[in-house]
Amino acid sequence: MKYTVITGASSGIGYESALAFAAKGKNLIIVARRVEKLEELQAEIKELYPTLDVVVVESDLSVTQQAYTLYNSLKNYEIETWINNAGLGAGSMIVDQDLEKVETMLKVNIESLTILSTLYAKDYADVEGTQLINVSSALGYIIAIGSVAYSASKYYVSAFTEGLAKELELKGAKLKAKVLAPAITETEFIKVSNDVEDYKYENNIPKYHTAKQMAGFMVNLYESNETVGIVDTEYNFNLTAPIYPVISEL
Repeated sequence: MKYTVITGASSGIGYESALAFAAKGKNLIIVARRVEKLEELQAEIKELYPTLDVVVVESDLSVTQQAYTLYNSLKNYEIETWINNAGLGAGSMIVDQDLEKVETMLKVNIESLTILSTLYAKDYADVEGTQLINVSSALGYIIAIGSVAYSASKYYVSAFTEGLAKELELKGAKLKAKVLAPAITETEFIKVSNDVEDYKYENNIPKYHTAKQMAGFMVNLYESNETVGIVDTEYNFNLTAPIYPVISEL
């Protein structure tokens, strides 16, 4: 049996992507800190698609060592697709930042993502049909004043994944690495980033996508031959070749 791993699957894009990949007949390994939310998702998928296997795994990727623990715990599964969706934000001017919160964000967005991507690439580079999809942001291609640290962390995700895709291509590898770059999406993200109890997207933001729409874009990227799926300033979703310029040191 082959599996799709989705981190950050307890809500938002991760939750909806699990449902979208289940609709494609994919067995799932869903990962997050909130086990009760994962179990709700597991039950929902099993009701819709009784023949699928859905494995729940608790992991806190703000603790770097848990990235290694997570990956090693899944060694007995054949993983067709690995989706690094887990991510955190920190919305404030740099001089006003809560550095502890920023440090936690960087551990999730950069350190754990890099560890999981590298371990997966090492094991699956030569396996036909495999994909690694890292969730970046449209702010990983444009600097966002007021969220510079978050934006910079997503620049890392975009550059790292595009670079990995090129290295895999140069090696003739079968694994494909891809970047999903959403713009504002209706999830818990803004609420958590800004430490507020509630946030109404329809009252504050003129344009945004729902998590279900973004999960659909995730599937479109998965099914395409392109490296990047990005939402532009007009909120159109585009599948493109790598965006960053590349030089080779080889």
